[in-house]
Amino acid sequence: MTHRKRLSAAVGVAVLASTVLASAPAAASPAPDPAAVTFPFPEHARKQIPLVQAASAVRKEIERRGPAGYAGIELEDEHVTVWWKGKLPAEMERTIAAARKIAPVHVGTAKHSLRELRTAGAELRSAYAAAKPRIKYAVDGSRIVVATSGRSGITRQLPNVGVAVEIVDQGTKLLTSRRDDWAPWKSGADQINGNSRCTTGFPVRNGNNERFILTAGHCGSNGNQIRDGVGEFMGTFTADNDGHDIALISTPGNVDNVMYVGGLDSNVVTTVVGWDWTFPGEYLCQSGGSSARDTGGPVCGLRVEKFNTDSGDAVEARQVDGRPAVRGGDSGGPVYGPAANGGVVAKGINNYTYVGNNTILGFQDFGTATRDYGIWIVE
Repeated sequence: MTHRKRLSAAVGVAVLASTVLASAPAAASPAPDPAAVTFPFPEHARKQIPLVQAASAVRKEIERRGPAGYAGIELEDEHVTVWWKGKLPAEMERTIAAARKIAPVHVGTAKHSLRELRTAGAELRSAYAAAKPRIKYAVDGSRIVVATSGRSGITRQLPNVGVAVEIVDQGTKLLTSRRDDWAPWKSGADQINGNSRCTTGFPVRNGNNERFILTAGHCGSNGNQIRDGVGEFMGTFTADNDGHDIALISTPGNVDNVMYVGGLDSNVVTTVVGWDWTFPGEYLCQSGGSSARDTGGPVCGLRVEKFNTDSGDAVEARQVDGRPAVRGGDSGGPVYGPAANGGVVAKGINNYTYVGNNTILGFQDFGTATRDYGIWIVE
C-alpha cells in the first residue's frame, strides 16, 4: 500500500457484485490522510440547496407528528411543493411559514393522503404477492404504481382499492454490487468479500459510539470478513437486513467522515457533514467504485423519481442524460447531495438497477438506515 490510492480492477458481467481475483493481505503503513476538497456539484444540484433545506424542515415536522393529510414533498425547479389532502393543521401552517423564510414553499391539493395510498398499496401487495411487485405512490397523491418484472404475475383483475392504479413493467431488478484504502476507513472505497466486490458506504456510529461502515445487505452475510482492494482487513459484516438490503461492517480500525470522489487513481476526498431525507425531484450523485473506474469520478444528474414508497422500500433515481446510473461493483456505495458549506450530505446506499434500463438507480435512503440501526454520520 505504498501509493495510497483508490484503485479499481475490471468489473465482469453485472451480477450481485463484481468478481475479483484473490489478493494477498497487505500490511498497512502509516500515511498522511488526503486533505478534503469541495466537491464540484453540477449547478442544478447546488441551486437546490435552499429547496432541500426548506423541504427538510417540513419533513422533520412530518416525521414528528405523522399528520393524516400528508401526501408528499416534491422539489420543483424554483420551489418546494407540499402535497396535502384537506385542511392544513395549525402546526403545519407554522412549519411551512418558517420554511418559506428559506425558500418558496407551495401547498398543493392531494386527492389521497400517503396514509390512504399505503393502505391501498398493502391490499395490492397482498393480492399480487406471488409477483413480488414494487408499490410506489405518486408524490402528489394521485395514484399508485405497481411495478413488476413482466406482466405475467398480474393475471387477474385489479381489486378496487379506491385509488387509481397504474401497472408498469420495469424489467428484472439487477443488484449492482476503490481499492487501497486504510484505517480510518472512508466512504467510496473497494470492499471485498471473497471473490465479490462492492463499495464502502458511509462511516457511521451508534449511541454507544461503536463505529461501522454502512453498506448494501447483498454484499455479504453476517460474520463475513471484509477486506479492502489489496487484502487488508476492514471489519466484520454484521446486522444484515435483507428486507431493506442494508448492513453494517464493524470496523476495529475506526472510520472517518470523508468520501472518495475521484477516479481510478485518485486520492481526492470530500467531507460528509451529515445526513438528510431524500425528496422527489432532488438531484443527487453516487460514488461507486466501478463507476469511478469507468467515468473518472462519481455519477451525477441522478434525479429522484416523483414517487414515495413503503417504509424501507428503496428510492429510485433516473440519470437525466441517459447515461448508466450505476454499475456492477457500485453496490453499497454512497448516494449523496450537496451541503451548503461545500461538503456532502449522505442520502443513501447503492442497491440495484434494471436489466435493459441502467439509467435507473435503486438505493436505500439513509433515513431507513437510521430507523433500523440508530446510526448517524461520524463526525
